[in-house]
Amino acid sequence: MRQQFKVYLLALGFVLGVTLKALAEEPIFTSFDPPGSILATGRDINSAGEIVGRYLDADNNTHGYLRSRDGVFTSIDLPGANLTNATGINSRHEIVGAVRFPGEPSTTRHGYLLTTDGFATFDFPDATNTDPQGINARGDIVGTYTIAGVTHGFLLRGDQFTSIDFPGASQTSLHKINSRGQVLGGYVSADGHGHIFVLSEGEFRTIDLPDGLAVLPDGGINSRGDIVGTYCDTEPCLGGGRNNHGFLLSRRGDFTTIDVPGACQTQAEAINSRGDIAGSYDECGAPSGFLLSRAERDEEED
Repeated sequence: MRQQFKVYLLALGFVLGVTLKALAEEPIFTSFDPPGSILATGRDINSAGEIVGRYLDADNNTHGYLRSRDGVFTSIDLPGANLTNATGINSRHEIVGAVRFPGEPSTTRHGYLLTTDGFATFDFPDATNTDPQGINARGDIVGTYTIAGVTHGFLLRGDQFTSIDFPGASQTSLHKINSRGQVLGGYVSADGHGHIFVLSEGEFRTIDLPDGLAVLPDGGINSRGDIVGTYCDTEPCLGGGRNNHGFLLSRRGDFTTIDVPGACQTQAEAINSRGDIAGSYDECGAPSGFLLSRAERDEEED
């Protein structure tokens, strides 16, 4: 299936933000909020340490943002849209996300790709909702789409869409894709439980957490095969739930819980090739973004 792109030009406006500390041997935690925001989430991080996500302003308008490695924020808004978020960024600084236009239902989303040429919007054919989540260095885009109330995963390569469903699942979503073409996704099984999986070379592999921990349908995978995500203490697992904890599952199988001290909930959304982790947390109030920086080492493309 092929989809025609709509192209919009964008003039980015830069806003001064906070500055990251120099990276050290021990992980460094940095909390951040775009200037003027009342809540923010961190959704992806590339090999250069650039983070994208969304924030809500005092008028309850949703914007995307780009946060540079030095802590400088750029708001991302598609001209004419009344909602813009940013969910994925690659090593070429290309950004994907979703938008909604005035007069459309609150559940409607259209995908976009933002490059140096501007915005290009796209929709999975006949879908009521198209929601990109990740993009790799080759420009492959993954995400979710909805038709007749059922959520499916998609891969967009060039202008060719591929629909992806986990076998036997009632719902499937795709979260991130790394430079090796490995896709991290989630699905809901027939018993109503959520799971995550890795799709590699056409083969699905379910990822089970220790002790049968329930998992949210989100997270990220880097080029090394390390995975981050969010689990909850009790089901159902809900985004923003008070019993949510981030986790890191290394390619070697080591499992580590990620909790921001004093927070009611922590969600780990993305990990880059250096091992830097981005996500969100809240202290029983509005969420903020966070960055967990790792020691310096050789970079790879995400």
